Amino acid sequence: HQQQFDAIVVQGYGIAALATNVIARWTRIPAYMLVCSPAEDYYHCRKAAADPAKPYRKLEAIMIAAVAHLNAFFGRQYIVLSEYLAATVRSRGARPAHIVPVYGVDTKIFCLPDRPKHEIRAQRLLPLEGSLIFFSSRIAPEKDAGTLLAALRLLVERGRKVKILHRSGGFRTFMEYARRFGVEEHVIATDAVHPSQELPLDYQASDVCVQASRAEGLGFSVLEALACGTPVVAANTGGLRETVIAGKTGWSYPAGDAAALADCIAEVLDHPGEARLRTALGRKLVLEHYERATVFSNLSALLNNHASSRKV
Repeated sequence: HQQQFDAIVVQGYGIAALATNVIARWTRIPAYMLVCSPAEDYYHCRKAAADPAKPYRKLEAIMIAAVAHLNAFFGRQYIVLSEYLAATVRSRGARPAHIVPVYGVDTKIFCLPDRPKHEIRAQRLLPLEGSLIFFSSRIAPEKDAGTLLAALRLLVERGRKVKILHRSGGFRTFMEYARRFGVEEHVIATDAVHPSQELPLDYQASDVCVQASRAEGLGFSVLEALACGTPVVAANTGGLRETVIAGKTGWSYPAGDAAALADCIAEVLDHPGEARLRTALGRKLVLEHYERATVFSNLSALLNNHASSRKV
């Protein structure tokens, strides 16, 4: 079927990508590896997490790195979300890396609230009093829920009236972690909600959004939060360094440092004027560089240009 396709896009740079790149060499169809996360860095996060359900095995780490090198050899093009991911694939001796932050943020859905926060909380059946911290990441070693829960415990010990709101398919695991940290009464955790009808309301209802990742390709949670006018705190790692800039678009802290994270959250809550200024700059960044229509237009142009050159 090689004459039916102008290009192939494959997710990541694992085994499926290797098969795709070999086929692409044979058929001479342009192939792109769409890299949204740093596979090696994500896997190494298992060391710090020490989760029996997701153990770190040295042989698996070697295999992931070996396949990455093979893809760098056989592959011809990468599409990556961030400068950080571009540097990651180039470190393997890779081919050109085009930075296109798919999937973008639909700023018509993730937008500024049209009513007071307490009304949105009432609609979402969330507490009307106290501060609400939104943690929308999935539960995985690289997302470092433990550091956030440790920071929550510190805030509670300081007398702060705060709760974490978490929505994901791993919410039961998150609640189990919360019990281990002794903060379960300060956590609201449910299954994932509708991504366009309910998720934006959760951002709008929250006082701050936290992305605590130990490794991150880009981090769309903070971009969605900023689009909704919600202040963000993020670990100073990976692609998050490109969007959450301390003193400008949000607050950042050293990954894994619960005390520093707690201090950042407290600063957001204690300085609402500064939070509004930084969030406005962050929202401007999203509108200019990560808006869904712009991003997909750039992706379409990239694929069409290469497909056209192949036909010529």
